[in-house]
Amino acid sequence: MKIFVICPVRGVTEVEKNLIKTWVDNLEWAGHKVHWPQRDTNQVDGIGLRICQDNRAAIEAADEIHIYWNPDSKGSLFDLGIAFALRKKIVLINTVKPTATKSFENVLLAWKTA
Repeated sequence: MKIFVICPVRGVTEVEKNLIKTWVDNLEWAGHKVHWPQRDTNQVDGIGLRICQDNRAAIEAADEIHIYWNPDSKGSLFDLGIAFALRKKIVLINTVKPTATKSFENVLLAWKTA
């Protein structure tokens, strides 16, 4: 299976990076082809448009999207919108807690069960 991992790249903490890397390593060990933007998307882009285009192509090619949710990651939010528009199946990597009012956390929780 082809899997794209939505996760923070800029501002990612070492703890987050290690958790995501372990997730990716386990998926690859199980035989999946994983696109992890931290490793697989060329991050050298003075504007950011090519990064968005490269990630869009990888999301389109993916069978499934795995998400490490960090609400402060603007790139993750952008990639999430692409995955939503393409009606991709999602898997949450980390615990996402519901909120009392509308939020992307609640969208993720509803989407993963839809």
